[in-house]
Amino acid sequence: MPSRPFQTSIWQLAHGRHLDLGAKALLMGILNVTPDSFSDGGEFDRPDAALAHARQMIAEGAVIIDVGGESTRPGAEPVSAREEQARILPVIEALAGEGCIISVDTYREATARLAVRAGAHIVNDVHGLQREPGIAHVAAESGAGLAVMHTGRDREKLPDVIADQFRFLERSLEIAREAGIPDSHIVLDPGFGFAKDGEENLQLMARFGELRALGFPLLVGTSRKRLIAYVAGDDREARDLGTAATSVILRMKGASIFRVHNVAMNRDALAFADAILERERAG
Repeated sequence: MPSRPFQTSIWQLAHGRHLDLGAKALLMGILNVTPDSFSDGGEFDRPDAALAHARQMIAEGAVIIDVGGESTRPGAEPVSAREEQARILPVIEALAGEGCIISVDTYREATARLAVRAGAHIVNDVHGLQREPGIAHVAAESGAGLAVMHTGRDREKLPDVIADQFRFLERSLEIAREAGIPDSHIVLDPGFGFAKDGEENLQLMARFGELRALGFPLLVGTSRKRLIAYVAGDDREARDLGTAATSVILRMKGASIFRVHNVAMNRDALAFADAILERERAG
């Protein structure tokens, strides 16, 4: 059943936590504990630097910190599961002691299991459960929240961007349900930039409201990606400003969670979007 654009729901997470979705935009701060991520590789690959940045993002309004140990940029060198875990687990353990909600950005079953055990509340899988389907069992057994992302990588896409979203994400939802994950633990991410060219990304953004027919809350991650440079310019300031603009557009079309690098800028932009939406609902 299609969801109303801003109906409220509760996202159930591991360790007895939850998030209220819909009424206000929520910010997920990106914490890349990597030497080679496309935007901030090498800036936060030491635990002390990573923790300091996480605390800054929380102070600026992030309600979720998304910790990743392997770059997902096109052409990035893969790392071993052991290396990924060595990068992220000390950071997750330290953050868990500070009360924030933690997401682990991984497609690996073993890494997800260890991360939730270390204190993560959410598993964010950029392969939509379709690379290592066992990751769905980790979420089911632990009660973790699950962010299921669409990707066009390593497969043949349908020519229509929305039809391809439905084909891929409906398969991901089948995997989740077969593992016993309740719908209340799932949000969907259309995967802006993942094997989508500039025109495809703009089409996806223009037609974003059609994804509400899937019936799940929507998370988006446009932050500093090539799709921003396609329209707004290639330096970091232009990419941050462009990201804030896309956040407002997607909020008005029904997105609930925004995965971003620059938390403060997106917080301020989304506050304005929420103010307008509140008045539209009251009107």
